[in-house]
Amino acid sequence: MRARITSYLVTLWVVLTLNFLLPRLLPGDPLAALLDPQSSDYVFDAEVRAALEACYGLDRPLLVQYGAYLRGAVTGDLGQSIRLNEPVGELLTGHLPWTLLLTGSALGLASLVGLLGGAEAAWRRGSAADRLLTAVSVVTSNAPVYFLGMMLLIVFGAELGWFPLAGGRTPFSHYDSIPAATADVVKHLVLPALTLTLSLLGIQFLLVRNNMVAILGEDFMLVARAKGLKPARLKWRHALRNTLLPFVAHLAAQAGLAITGAVFIETLFQYPGMGRLIFEAVGARDYPVIQGVFLLVAIVVLTANLLADWLNTRLDPRLAEEVSR
Repeated sequence: MRARITSYLVTLWVVLTLNFLLPRLLPGDPLAALLDPQSSDYVFDAEVRAALEACYGLDRPLLVQYGAYLRGAVTGDLGQSIRLNEPVGELLTGHLPWTLLLTGSALGLASLVGLLGGAEAAWRRGSAADRLLTAVSVVTSNAPVYFLGMMLLIVFGAELGWFPLAGGRTPFSHYDSIPAATADVVKHLVLPALTLTLSLLGIQFLLVRNNMVAILGEDFMLVARAKGLKPARLKWRHALRNTLLPFVAHLAAQAGLAITGAVFIETLFQYPGMGRLIFEAVGARDYPVIQGVFLLVAIVVLTANLLADWLNTRLDPRLAEEVSR
């Protein structure tokens, strides 16, 4: 386990380095608008422009900037947003709960439906329901997430008016109670979460269905049937339990896909999460915000993988023995 944690720390360092270099390879820089004579925000005073570059450390050598970035990442000082002139830590604190709410609810719902639906389709393999669910899953897993979101927005938001078109809650609203505030947040969450759920559900359904079909043909399943075990026990206690190992391992990778999809979804629905924050930061070349968001995303994804490894060792004792060797 110690070697595995070490490998994750090395991976985190590589991610930190790429996180520092990639934004600086983009054309332009955070002060391009201020230093461009054609821009309405152009600063005419050369001394002021130089002071701005010095204030944000952009005049220092790249290696010095990298060292300062690593120290800030270790100590938790993520710097100041150049575009918004706010501490990056406060921006992340304000946007992170919305993204966790969106991705957490979508991952949970997609996992539950994918697990139960995939198991049922595998148990009834070859039936009309199995073929229909498989076809729908292939379509939803390959459809662009912004296309799914646009369709849901047009149908349930614009045409039927069942759900709000944008935002995380009603602007300037005053709630009489906590349930009223929760209901408003949930109402705004439905369409973005449903969009992300549909984009994740197809892959999870197909993974469970295909793995369980293979397990149903294993020798131990034939022995279990020969013992006269009830179909419900065969399906849920034997077949589905052995399907959980690849499902849990894949779930960690789904966390990264969920956050990637959240970038498009939060932009489409104007949802106040980190996806929208990073979208606006990339457009403005706001290095500190880009670095802070991707650092947080990397930590979340690596932690999810570490947790998935731990869960796999709990589900399969053989893996725990390999880790302890």
